[in-house]
Amino acid sequence: MKLKKVGLGILLFSVVLAVGCSNTADDKSKNSTKKDQSGKNLADEQVLNLVEIAELPTGDTALATDTVSFTVFNQVMEGLYRLDKKNHPVPALAKEKVTTSEDGLTYTFKLRDDSVWSNGDKVTANDFVFAWKRVVDPKTSAPYAYLFEGIKNAKNIMEEGADPATLGVEAVNDFEFKVTMETPVPYFVSLMAFPTFFPQNEKFVTEQKDKYGTSSDAMLSNGPFVFKGWEGTNLSWKYEKNPTYWDKKNVYLDTINVEVIKETATALNLYDADKLDRVLLTGEYAKQYQGDSEYDVETEARSAYMQYNQLRNGQKTPLANENMRQAIAASYDKKLLTEEILANGSKALTGFVPPSLASNPKTDEDFRKESGNYLPYDKKAAKKYFDAAKKELGTEKFEIDLIADDDETNKKISAFLKDQIETSLPGVTIKIRSLPFKVRLEMATNQDYDLQQGGWGADFADPVNFIDLQQTNSPYNRASYSNAKYDQLLEDSKTIHATDPEARWNDLLAAEKILLDEAGISPMFQRAGATLQKSYVKDVYNHQVGAKYTYKNAYIEAH
Repeated sequence: MKLKKVGLGILLFSVVLAVGCSNTADDKSKNSTKKDQSGKNLADEQVLNLVEIAELPTGDTALATDTVSFTVFNQVMEGLYRLDKKNHPVPALAKEKVTTSEDGLTYTFKLRDDSVWSNGDKVTANDFVFAWKRVVDPKTSAPYAYLFEGIKNAKNIMEEGADPATLGVEAVNDFEFKVTMETPVPYFVSLMAFPTFFPQNEKFVTEQKDKYGTSSDAMLSNGPFVFKGWEGTNLSWKYEKNPTYWDKKNVYLDTINVEVIKETATALNLYDADKLDRVLLTGEYAKQYQGDSEYDVETEARSAYMQYNQLRNGQKTPLANENMRQAIAASYDKKLLTEEILANGSKALTGFVPPSLASNPKTDEDFRKESGNYLPYDKKAAKKYFDAAKKELGTEKFEIDLIADDDETNKKISAFLKDQIETSLPGVTIKIRSLPFKVRLEMATNQDYDLQQGGWGADFADPVNFIDLQQTNSPYNRASYSNAKYDQLLEDSKTIHATDPEARWNDLLAAEKILLDEAGISPMFQRAGATLQKSYVKDVYNHQVGAKYTYKNAYIEAH
């Protein structure tokens, strides 16, 4: 199919994947065939061209928090487990399924002995011991360190200054890795496919010092591909097939070229010219191609929400006032946003935890359905809350800044929110700051904002993945939300109720209710991606949790 001539367009604000033949490939090489041992009809030239709409912030698995970084790590690195096509964790560097003690407090991983780093070193159990101790070490300031809390002494190291060497991880020998827990963690094995739990080569990281992860030359690969061409700030890089990867026979792509392109029209024109073979659509474009044979919608376990910063430069903001938060939460029409502005399959979200992520262990009821609907659009209620806020804060006028990424979709969402909030709440002026992805992350971390278009994709299939974010001391609580009862419920779910699935489930339901009853955040939509993809692109795995995409098994079919 040839695209119609395109004008202004919009891309979804997550990673955009575009898979295709090389820009230089001629028709003959595209259509020639070579059959592999599994019977796949492979094009002679196995080159993909990918598009990202955001910069790569870091190449250090201990410091990454974003989809772009995790997508890179999922191609060039590998952990104990990897997500398969159905999003199930399967052994990767672990040569077999983990052995778990009856009490759930000891995990023993047997490692492959044929995995090597791109510098030739063997990947050993010590690489996991080093990497995990580095993550929990407060000196590293790893944002995802809290995921290690169930491991013996992890909390003491992170909160009390205990020696990182006391973490409950041990290299039994070069190819056996043992983990000792303080409390059972029901989702622990699924975390083994998450990049923060990937190994690191101690000698290399130590030699690189502060340079580690700042360029592709300051990184090592042990995955299906080797990372090339990233200098730390440039907007292009590539993956090349790793000739020493243990499972290289099942890696078909030779090269993947990646370029950051933020303009939708540019990406679609390249797609039309057969330079790209997969693009994400939204808004007018998503509407235009619904029903097309190349059109599809990928739902995601991702929530987009408004984040209300309550403390800025040591001073309370107007958003520390609950009535002000409630007023804004009720002021924008989520259904209009998803159906008219995005129009890409995204759905209006009625809570923090998205649908279809996890089910009640006893009744199999979906968390979102059981938890209920919160913070609906209601202009009359918004005005009532706003009147109360003005009285409590002693002023009639408010200038509030809103930060968001600078891609087309986020800009359009920002404009929509500005119009909705200012129309519903006369006296509020929204000042939009559209920022490069890396800059927006820095502003959020420093809490240098009032409102933020926040978003979170599940790292594993459990509601705690979202509830954790708003704990008082969470590194992702970048808005100073705090509620003692909320914190206690979350703590109970990880300790006294860790082995009681029903009680744990109820803790998480109650915690979400507290958060949303106080408008600690307010939901906008569950993200989805409307796509166009050429029919000859095969076996790109789209994950609901963790890293967004896997290209390990992807290939170009002869056509």
